[in-house]
Amino acid sequence: MGIDKREGTDFHFFTATKVNMYLGQHQLFLENDRQIAIPETFRELFADGAYITRGFEQNLLIMSDRVFQELYKRVASLNIADPLARLLLRLIIGNASRLDISASGHILIPEALREFSGLDKEIILVGQGNYFEVWAPVDWEKQTANLLNTEANAGRFAQLDLALN
Repeated sequence: MGIDKREGTDFHFFTATKVNMYLGQHQLFLENDRQIAIPETFRELFADGAYITRGFEQNLLIMSDRVFQELYKRVASLNIADPLARLLLRLIIGNASRLDISASGHILIPEALREFSGLDKEIILVGQGNYFEVWAPVDWEKQTANLLNTEANAGRFAQLDLALN
């Protein structure tokens, strides 16, 4: 993993000739209290556009147009007579916004989503493979503390099939 320091910000990423996944943790700062610059390493993944929506914790999700369309198809295919399906639609689709990405890689985070996630000046961008999570530092610190509990991790992840073939 490489560390690249630009403009007082730490960028952590896997060094590769071409990155096709969102990886690592990135400390960024809101510019003009509203926008962030996507790390240059990942900008090409947003070439066809991007979306932002609420996450499942008090965070936000940023994903490419392709990933958002796949997610939309899955969520929209659920039975709308099911109250849980309607809640999921409201959470993900009802809070989504299309992002305009400037030539310099800047995106504007909608005010309602900034308020929901408690974003102020500093944010943490966390790569999740095919999307980013956006966290306020205080909430990300809680998540990190939770992840550092190795005994709890052994129990909570034991049921998942993480076999590597």
